Amino acid sequence: MASTDERHRRGDADDTPLVLDELGDKLDAFWSLATADDADADKALEEFGARGKVEADMAYQLSVPAPLAHPERFEQAHRLMMRGLEVLDRNGGRKPSMLPKLGPLKPAASWFIQLITRYIVRSYQVTVADNLARLYARREANCRWGSDEMHMLRRARFQAERLAPGYKRKALGLPTFLVGGAVISGAVGALQAFGNVLAREKLILIVTTIILFGLFILTSFGILYAAGISRRRIRVSIGQPLSALYETIGACGNPPKDQARTFAVYAIVLTAVAWLIIPLAVVFAIVT
Repeated sequence: MASTDERHRRGDADDTPLVLDELGDKLDAFWSLATADDADADKALEEFGARGKVEADMAYQLSVPAPLAHPERFEQAHRLMMRGLEVLDRNGGRKPSMLPKLGPLKPAASWFIQLITRYIVRSYQVTVADNLARLYARREANCRWGSDEMHMLRRARFQAERLAPGYKRKALGLPTFLVGGAVISGAVGALQAFGNVLAREKLILIVTTIILFGLFILTSFGILYAAGISRRRIRVSIGQPLSALYETIGACGNPPKDQARTFAVYAIVLTAVAWLIIPLAVVFAIVT
């Protein structure tokens, strides 16, 4: 069978378009944008954009004219959602119910896990409350004036907007002086001075590295544990009510996601640092 190059040398016809040819046509259209009218310019720009899932979702959402997919169930779903947010706000940041046997480290571990859990939960409930208030307002604007849907969405929007500020409390719950600039600058100075000591004393460097390794592993475990607790509490309280509410509204995308997975990634990074970067840094310091 003749190769592609041999067919081209013999002048055989090949109807398959090359990617380079397609790109050249698009670039020719691009360079003509300066002199093209609006219609031709829009068409040339669209040629550079892929048509995928996002565009399909946009077309579907625009094709649904009704502001509520299931108006007869909307108020029930809204009430259930507001009750779920109340329950999550009251219980989401509580101490973990069960912890592994950590001996004397258990009080500190419990405090740290509760801190991360509270941050994930409170950040998410703020995101959900704000998202619902915006979504209600936009669907209300989409309603026929004086319709039942408009009145239902307006009442729901008033409630969501009134409740949203109450969820915007400190996510970490730390005293202000602990996160102030003076404390941070002082800690940085102390670390720099300690680093100079480590550079001169190899034994102290090795001991410090072992301690850091343990801290990184314990911190990683705490973050993963807190992420799991947060995801479970969010799912128990508002997971299904939020999905049900979005279903009754309809054509409004997916509900917002919490940060539990993001914190799990942080934990994995910390574990990688503990197992790879810290030992390598010690070896380099000893050798040099």
